[in-house]
Amino acid sequence: MFLIDPISWSFAWPYLAAALAGGYLLGSIPFGIVLTSLAGHSDIRREGSGNIGATNVLRVTGSRLLAAAVLILDAGKGAAAVLVADFLFGQEIAVVAGVGAMVGHIFPVWIRFAGGKGVATALGTLLAIVPAVGALACLTWLLVAATTRYSSLAAIVSLVLAPIYAWILSWIPVNGAYLADPQLRDLAIVIAVLVLIRHVGNIVRLLRGTESRIGQKSKVGPGSET
Repeated sequence: MFLIDPISWSFAWPYLAAALAGGYLLGSIPFGIVLTSLAGHSDIRREGSGNIGATNVLRVTGSRLLAAAVLILDAGKGAAAVLVADFLFGQEIAVVAGVGAMVGHIFPVWIRFAGGKGVATALGTLLAIVPAVGALACLTWLLVAATTRYSSLAAIVSLVLAPIYAWILSWIPVNGAYLADPQLRDLAIVIAVLVLIRHVGNIVRLLRGTESRIGQKSKVGPGSET
């Protein structure tokens, strides 16, 4: 593993750039489109909400297996970006790779920068770099989704709470270390902001009572839901 002085930007910037670019390229792989195409379905962006994520895959194809595969792979690319960068360059630069994966999923170059909402990739990123926070965020998503059947609400609540979880865990020592590095709270905040920006339309529909629930046919046109 490379030892990089975080103060020496002249030395660190090539590694930061490599982590950001690598994370972006990995995050930009549109697994929702790839898997549904391989399964014989038409372009998922033209059906349901038009989103490339697991929720719309389930809505359009009705296949829980296919939706689960997309969910795992979208989360996995965020986790992979973080773990590879951590192995090569260290945790500080792994954070940059995680942000790159998020941006890549939301704005993928391969499909004209019109990607997904970034929820699964965000959870995968958090699980890889702050496992305790990622686990709590995943449990929150499951609880809210099971209770309300709103995927978008589950995403918003779980990722908005992630920085709070990180802050709480940063005060809990275990075996001489804290459950969450205080510096990684910033990553959770950046992820929460990105997800909130991508869910503005969902928030409006939730307030109006017109948001579609998990497994329900979209009430609005392509490109609008989670």
